[in-house]
Amino acid sequence: MERDTVTAKRVRLTREQRLRQLLDVAWRLVREEGTDVLTLPRLAEEAAVAKPVVYDHFGTRNGLLAALYQDFDVRQTVVMDAAIAASDPTLEATVRTIAASYVDCVLTQGREMPGVLAALAGSPELAAVKRDYQLVYIEKCRKVLGPFIGQRGIAQAGFWAMLGAADGLSHAAATSEITADEAQDELYETIIAMVNRSCR
Repeated sequence: MERDTVTAKRVRLTREQRLRQLLDVAWRLVREEGTDVLTLPRLAEEAAVAKPVVYDHFGTRNGLLAALYQDFDVRQTVVMDAAIAASDPTLEATVRTIAASYVDCVLTQGREMPGVLAALAGSPELAAVKRDYQLVYIEKCRKVLGPFIGQRGIAQAGFWAMLGAADGLSHAAATSEITADEAQDELYETIIAMVNRSCR
């Protein structure tokens, strides 16, 4: 029996499982103590793994922060996809779902996401990850709103403006400058106006 216990303790996580563990520990650290304490050695200590394991996954602190941003984006995409699939196929329901899922996902991370973004500001790691996500998100919105867009269409600049509004309103809600409902309602009105202009 003792041998079985020892064997169980030595079970190794797959690389994917280890990454998930490290990201979960990193999110907890940021939530409880702030982004400043998040270093690779501290993460290794908190996750009870050797430092080379953490360096192998992230390389640098910016690599870790970029991985957290990417993890957030993946979850945001999953939330939005599920919400869209469950909503009524009307313009109002679709836009309400886009607005609510974006704001809700940002609020789920509370103060952690702004801290991660601030720590990564100006870094090439963030620029690459963020731009990839933004382009994917814009194309997703273009596809979902496609059935409601008029002959004039919506220029790429319009979608960038929508994304900027979504970011600004969500972070204002996260810092309690406005309520979540206010953020969702304003984003809803912004998207509805954008779609209606395409039909004129």
